[in-house]
Amino acid sequence: MKRLDTGSAEFEAGFVALLADRETESGRVDKPVAAILEDVRTRGDAAVCELTSKFDRLPLTPDRLRISAEEIDAETAKVPQDQIDALNVAASRIEAFHRAQLPKDMEFTDADGVTLGQRWNALDAVGLYVPGGKAAYPSSVLMNAIPAHVAGVERLAMCVPTPDGVLNPLVLAAAKRSGVTEIYRIGGAQAVGAMAYGTETIRPVDRIVGPGNAYVAEAKRQVFGRVGIDSIAGPSEVVVVADNQNNPRLVALDLMAQAEHDELAQSILITNDTAFGEAVAAAVETELKTLTRSAIASASWRDFGAIITVANWDEAAKLVDRIAPEHLELMLDDPKSVFAKVRHAGAAFLGRFCPEAVGDYVGGPNHVLPTSRTARFASGLSVYDFLKRTTYIAADREALEKIGPAGVTLANAEGLEAHALSISARLGNS
Repeated sequence: MKRLDTGSAEFEAGFVALLADRETESGRVDKPVAAILEDVRTRGDAAVCELTSKFDRLPLTPDRLRISAEEIDAETAKVPQDQIDALNVAASRIEAFHRAQLPKDMEFTDADGVTLGQRWNALDAVGLYVPGGKAAYPSSVLMNAIPAHVAGVERLAMCVPTPDGVLNPLVLAAAKRSGVTEIYRIGGAQAVGAMAYGTETIRPVDRIVGPGNAYVAEAKRQVFGRVGIDSIAGPSEVVVVADNQNNPRLVALDLMAQAEHDELAQSILITNDTAFGEAVAAAVETELKTLTRSAIASASWRDFGAIITVANWDEAAKLVDRIAPEHLELMLDDPKSVFAKVRHAGAAFLGRFCPEAVGDYVGGPNHVLPTSRTARFASGLSVYDFLKRTTYIAADREALEKIGPAGVTLANAEGLEAHALSISARLGNS
C-alpha cells in the first residue's frame, strides 16, 4: 500500500505511478477470442455446444441450450423468502430511479416555419451477459435488465454460464423479477458470439451488456459495430475522501469492500489527517485477518491501495478528477460542497452513512459504472443505453423558400450538384 502526501516533493511522481500501475496489460486474448467468434459465426449451435463442453464441463445439445421455464420456476422456488424480499426491495428502487430517467420526445416550430423534432425508441433486442460460478451476482442481473425493461425493450436474452451444469437459483430469480424469460446456459466468448451473430437456436440481439472475464470483454470489443455494447469494464475501484471525524473501521471496511472484488481492484483513501490515515491502515490490517476473501483483498490493497494526505478538500477534489474513479465516497460534514467541485466520477456517495455498498444493491442508480479512469468521458449504465434517438424535420414550401437557398449555396460549394438541384427544383429555380 502506498502512502503519499501532496506536501512532499516526491508526490507527483508517486501519484503518476499509482495511476499507471493498473494500466499494464496482463496478457492478450484477442487471437483465441477471434477464433472462438469465427467458429460460432460459421458453425452456430454446434460450436457453442462444443465450446461449452470444453470450458464449462457441460455436454450440451442445441435443445438444451435454453433454460426452460419449468427449470427456472423450480430453481427460483429454492430461494429463501428473505432473499426474495431483499431482491424485491432492490428491484423496486432500481426500477423507480430508471423510470425517472426516461427522456421525453421533443418538437417545436422555429421562426422560419420549419418543424423540428426528436423521438426516442427502444431497441428491439438486448443480450445480457451474466458471469457464472463464484462470480455470479444477482444484483448485476437487476442492474442490467431492469433499465432495458423500463426503456421498453421487447426481447431480453440472457446468457449465464453454468459450470458442471449447476444453476444459480438467485440469479434466475433476479432474471425472472426483471422480466427476463429467455435464458441460455452458456458463457464466455462463445455466448457473446451467439448473441451477436445468432445461431440456429439463439436469435441475434442489437446490444450486449454485462460484465465478464477478459475473454468476454475482448469478445464484446470484437463484435462492437455489428452490435452495440455497454463498455469494456476493468477492475473495480473506489476513492474515499474522509476526515478524522469518521470511525477508522468504517472507512477500512469501505476500502475492503472494493478490494475483495478482485486482486486488481483499487482502493484509495484521501484524508487531511496523517494520523487518521494510519488509524485506517491499522484497521484494514485488522479486518484482513477475518475477511472471507482476505487473500484477494490483501493482494489488492498491497499492490494498488493508497492513502493520500492532502492539505485541504480543494486539493482532494482535484486529485479525484485526475483519478476519475468508478466510485467516490465523500465522508465529510458537508459532502455536497466538495462534490460540487468534482467533475469526473462514475457515481458518488455522500455522507458518513452512505457506503458504496448501498449503491451496489439498493440505492437505485445503476452500479454498472465506468472504470479505469473512463469516467473522464463515460457514464454509468442507464435507460439511455437501451434507447435511440430519431430526429425529424417537416417543412412546407414557404419554409423551404426561407432556408433552401442557403442549402443550395452550400451544396454547390461542395460540388454536390444533385443535392443542390433537389432543393432548387422545389423552389422552381431549375
